[in-house]
Amino acid sequence: MTLIEFYVNFFITLFALIDPIGNVPIFAAATQSQSVRSRRLLSIYIAIFTAIILTLFFFAGLSILKFFGISMDSFRIAGGLILFLMGLDMARGDFLETFSHAEEVKSGGDAATGVQPLGHRESAKKSFEKLVVPFAFPLMVGPGTISTAVIQADVAAKMGIWGTVAGVAAIFTTSAAVLVTLLFSNTISRVFGRVGMVVVVRVLGLILCALSVQIIISSVSEITHNLILPSAAHPYESTTHHR
Repeated sequence: MTLIEFYVNFFITLFALIDPIGNVPIFAAATQSQSVRSRRLLSIYIAIFTAIILTLFFFAGLSILKFFGISMDSFRIAGGLILFLMGLDMARGDFLETFSHAEEVKSGGDAATGVQPLGHRESAKKSFEKLVVPFAFPLMVGPGTISTAVIQADVAAKMGIWGTVAGVAAIFTTSAAVLVTLLFSNTISRVFGRVGMVVVVRVLGLILCALSVQIIISSVSEITHNLILPSAAHPYESTTHHR
């Protein structure tokens, strides 16, 4: 696997898992009472949170596994199963229905009670405190996303320093994509519409299911010492491997 292939694969997997486009309706509903500036600040907070959590597990995840005595192959299989279940929910349409009733965040003042409206920054912080669970975590950055970061960290380690650089670049590219998507959440919702959002989520779910199956097949192949055909465990790889 080349660095470019690793970067693209890591980015696509993270993007499919976080699914910022599929989460646009939830974000729009939860921030409908917010001002434009507060919504922008909230988008930035969520993107920063995404980058920090993924980077933390990308670098420290392997150490955590060693502490608990968990092999990388076992973690890959467990992570693959989680990814498959999440992808199946997305492909079946259960994903949007599960999180379709997001709690509305109220930040305006109340003249009757004398409560003053919050400033843009304070309003965004209050909203983030309410949305960090379950929207930012674990809906966007959940067990599947964290598992992917740990799994890809092992792949990156075999590629040396440039593999690590490519992994961090994929994380920050994904976080930037999350930021851009949330910033234009209202526009994206209008362009795609309800039907379009459902289609996007289901397609990403299908891709996620396929990626998870590939992770499981590759891990079982390693455990069974290539009992599975190499062409199935590592498809599209040339005879020259870039590790």
